[in-house]
Amino acid sequence: MALPQTALPAGYRWRTLTPDDRRLVTELDTWAFPSGTSHDDLDAAPSPLAWDRTIGIEADGSEGLVALHASYPFEHFPVPGAELPTAGLTWVGVHPQHRRRGLLTAMIDLHLARSAERGEPLSALFAAEAAIYGRFGYGHAADDLRLDVPRGAALRDVPGAELHTVRVEVATRERHGDLVDRLHRAAGVAPSGVPGINRPGWVTRETAALQAVHWDDTPGQRGGRESRRILIAELDGEPRGYVTFRRSLTWEPTGARGHVSAGEVVAADGAAARALWGALLDLDLTNEVSPFILPVDDVVTQLLVNLRAAAPRTPDNLWVRLVDVGAALAGRQYAADVDVTLAVTDARLPANGGVYRLQAEAFGPASVERVDPEFDAPELSLDVRELGAVYLGGKSLAVLAAAGLVTVHRRPGQRRSPLASASTAFGWPIAPGASWVF
Repeated sequence: MALPQTALPAGYRWRTLTPDDRRLVTELDTWAFPSGTSHDDLDAAPSPLAWDRTIGIEADGSEGLVALHASYPFEHFPVPGAELPTAGLTWVGVHPQHRRRGLLTAMIDLHLARSAERGEPLSALFAAEAAIYGRFGYGHAADDLRLDVPRGAALRDVPGAELHTVRVEVATRERHGDLVDRLHRAAGVAPSGVPGINRPGWVTRETAALQAVHWDDTPGQRGGRESRRILIAELDGEPRGYVTFRRSLTWEPTGARGHVSAGEVVAADGAAARALWGALLDLDLTNEVSPFILPVDDVVTQLLVNLRAAAPRTPDNLWVRLVDVGAALAGRQYAADVDVTLAVTDARLPANGGVYRLQAEAFGPASVERVDPEFDAPELSLDVRELGAVYLGGKSLAVLAAAGLVTVHRRPGQRRSPLASASTAFGWPIAPGASWVF
């Protein structure tokens, strides 16, 4: 794909990158994201990058790269009730010597232009800094749950959990790759056994590069902990869930203190989840278990008798940007009947701006058309950033209106505000959330 003519400041130029540029990418990445791992070790590890979607910036008088961005090709990104092609923006970095010169803005503009050219109506990302991407039209669309669960924490009983067996092994791609991939994908389609209702944002490892990075278990990936382990819950010999984890241990005057860093916790239903958590919280020489990036409505929040003791935190997770407003709105389902007219503003992509009439039946297909505001007056006005925030169904349109970020317009003679019905429709029964793929 040719580079669009996105402007750069004088003295800077775009550079299309290839696998031969791996060291240049590594050197810049460690300037943007400091790392104690050597460049040689970083280069020896698998790269997650899709090189045809990786673009650098060079500068007169500077060696190597001064900025970089890339995106992952998520062809099956889950949105409420459907999937849409999505550009997963990633590896965005600027050398500290070249900050505050407009390079980030130029990279975002290029990324959005290339996403539109590829026909990707959405872009999504994890933000290294929460304050950055809102000004580019990305909305805070999902949170995740972080816990530190004390060993032996009491769990509620779930019928059928006792019928499961749980085995623990060293995790390898050769032995467990197909099992993990199958269960992880299924968890996004029907979380914890809820048929017909998917989990928006549950990104899977669609590319071979992302799979390779996920299974990389070199010492540089361990952070001083052991090699990756896996717990597998089975029912009548059929795998029903898994947890990946690493343990670490220190010796203190009071004795051994162990910590379990859990990766993905995936279960086909509540019984399998109860069996997994029961085994995970009963590992020897362990003081606490810290799972990484759970959905905010993960079943463990209902299984723990004392959730408060696990010190729950909910940092921001996915940020979503509508690249093509019409295609994105028509490409998802809605949780209630809706017929609403939206006036959308988009400073970075002015072609997105306009008035859209959205019509849909609950959990059915949606239709979207641009309308003339003189004949079809908008009922709600909002920026594309707010539309991104509510798009996955995890944030409330009504709360954004209460914050003054959505404007409600009552039509003459209209008895009820359109906000309540639209807010209900944009919601979703399952909270959005992504595992760590970006």
